[in-house]
Amino acid sequence: MQASNALHAHAFSREERATIYRNMLARRDVRSQFVPDPVDDAVLARILTAAHFAPSVGFMQPWSFVLVRDPAVKQRAHEAFTQANAEAADMFEGARREAYKSLRLEGILEAPVNLCITCDRDRDGPVVLGRTHQKAMDLYSTVCAVQNLWLAARAEGLGVGWVSIFHKAAIRDILQLPERVMPVAYLCIGHVSHFLDRPELEAAGWRARLPLDQLIHFDCWDGASPSGDALKAHLREAQALATNGCPPL
Repeated sequence: MQASNALHAHAFSREERATIYRNMLARRDVRSQFVPDPVDDAVLARILTAAHFAPSVGFMQPWSFVLVRDPAVKQRAHEAFTQANAEAADMFEGARREAYKSLRLEGILEAPVNLCITCDRDRDGPVVLGRTHQKAMDLYSTVCAVQNLWLAARAEGLGVGWVSIFHKAAIRDILQLPERVMPVAYLCIGHVSHFLDRPELEAAGWRARLPLDQLIHFDCWDGASPSGDALKAHLREAQALATNGCPPL
């Protein structure tokens, strides 16, 4: 019993764990559900703090945050999206192209706050602990900040939508970013009328969620394990619960 208690000494309570998992499962990429109510600065400060406390390789903290509230700047961003989105549609063919055109993929003008999370690729100098052999680790670290902010926003009842259909140079020009600073995520943030029960692209039939048990390998690609079947059974059970919005506890 003592050994069992020691194993769980650092775990959150079941109720706390359920809340964390519920937040992850309820997070959505919001496009068309934004309402015009302003986002309180205190709430904005909390979710930005969550982003700033994300993990980063070498503790480099390469991120910065460009808040966009000016309608004129939003309009320019929307125009850049519209151009890139038309180009993107032409990359698909037939029914897939028509399905793409039917999707709403941004909420730039409707969201009270637009936020560009950037990565300063020179933030910690030419040699950075943990980035010596994998130069993209600063970008990956910045994406951790995006995820932290997204989950914190959902906990606050705010919707977040990631708009990725841009030419990087266009966003750099609109936001007057220095050459060393890369735009990583352009986000639309605001209160919403409702959150969808399922991810919008899944509900629209664009793509189904993959079975997790088919994505697990043991010791090497396509490697098997004598105990693998037991784990995969747990994975199928957990994914079934999560698919129905239930914390997999």
